[in-house]
Amino acid sequence: MTRRRLVVLGDTLLDTDVEGTAERLCPDAPVPVVDVQRCRYRPGGAGLAAALAARSGADVVLVTALGDDEHAQRLAGLLGRSVSLVDLPLQGGTVCKTRVRVAGQSLLRLDSGEGRAVPAGHAQRAVEAVHESAAVLVADYGRGVAAHRELRTALAEIADRVPVVWDPHPRGAAPVPGSALVTPNEKEAALFAAHPAADPGVAADHLRERWTVQGVAVTRGSRGAWLSTAAESIGVPVPAGIAPSGRIDSCGAGDAFATAAVTALMDGGGGLRDVVAAAVRTATEFVAAGAAGALAEPAAPPRAAPPVAAATGYAAVDRVRRAGGTVVATGGCFDLLHPGHVSLLRRARALGDALVVCVNSDESVRRLKGPGRPVMTAADRVGMLEALEMVDAVVVFSESSPVAVLERLRPDIWVKGEDYAGRELPEAEVVRRHGGRVVLVPLVERHSTTGLITALRAGRSDARSGVA
Repeated sequence: MTRRRLVVLGDTLLDTDVEGTAERLCPDAPVPVVDVQRCRYRPGGAGLAAALAARSGADVVLVTALGDDEHAQRLAGLLGRSVSLVDLPLQGGTVCKTRVRVAGQSLLRLDSGEGRAVPAGHAQRAVEAVHESAAVLVADYGRGVAAHRELRTALAEIADRVPVVWDPHPRGAAPVPGSALVTPNEKEAALFAAHPAADPGVAADHLRERWTVQGVAVTRGSRGAWLSTAAESIGVPVPAGIAPSGRIDSCGAGDAFATAAVTALMDGGGGLRDVVAAAVRTATEFVAAGAAGALAEPAAPPRAAPPVAAATGYAAVDRVRRAGGTVVATGGCFDLLHPGHVSLLRRARALGDALVVCVNSDESVRRLKGPGRPVMTAADRVGMLEALEMVDAVVVFSESSPVAVLERLRPDIWVKGEDYAGRELPEAEVVRRHGGRVVLVPLVERHSTTGLITALRAGRSDARSGVA
């Protein structure tokens, strides 16, 4: 069965987070001195939207403009693992946005690159991709892709039969008539409506009529969104219980909202009110989980490459389900892989047609196991697991429990060791709610990571222990 194809069309940027500490002021100016600890990279703009869509398991084609500079090469490397690229020529350098951050707070942003997409021509493959799509998300960042003449013609031709979601930009092109949903934020809606003090409902109604589109959803951050359609104009609140707390990084929330909306429409997610409600929930959860900053990958030599993207696991699940197979998942830290781990994985794989392993991130392991753990980085742990024949995919999660990742994976069987017998796993309710079941398998006696580490630190040759 052919998977339905989502086309993300728009301008791709390179986002860089420079992270460090600031404990002193510069002697010649009252500004903080940032001691850089790491630099992390991620696709921005339409690239972020495409990456988010791929994480949901969609078959994603990204139509964008890429140059031939170092920033473009890094973007191609970040994106090429999870999406198919159809590129247009870029006139000028790739746009790069660099945030300098300390303790989770942005101190400064530096923008570089003046690149713009060519306004016409060189778009045959891109036009074909649009016509072959099951849905299109236009992520316009004002750099010319959404204004491309042939692409706009193709979008106008499909808008009456394929859902088109348009995330607009003040310096970008107007949405094509017939688009299913346009998703400006509150400030953008006021600018588009040429009335800075416009009520979001009034602005949404005005823009829907002016653009001749089916719906306009004005996103309002922690207040949800305002939806205007021909049938209603209504506020859609953030669901109770998932509002982010503490210091909030909202970078990429608009992309998360638009991506959730277009995937819901492609999957037949009901009317626009239901679609927008689902998108509000997804965007809020995205911000609560750390927003786009949580997706950034560190600059590192090849052996220390970041963990496999979660999209791989979701795509594996999608393929197996479409073929009518059984998806099995298990999870843990897997710090210092030992025979007990291998036995559990082999038993788990025998229960179904694909095994997805959910692995705690480094920070998650530290919270669970304390200082000094993990012994092996997430990248190394993932690499070892992927090398095992019985493992089909690996997903890394940063929370203390895999509840959030299981909400998306929805395995048919969740496997844990029988040492959990008599205890209610926090993730069991999620698995059962989606129709799955929990299976406990026997453990290999006298093998554990804790015992192995203890023995190694004590200098013993017999590094086996019954310690859990």
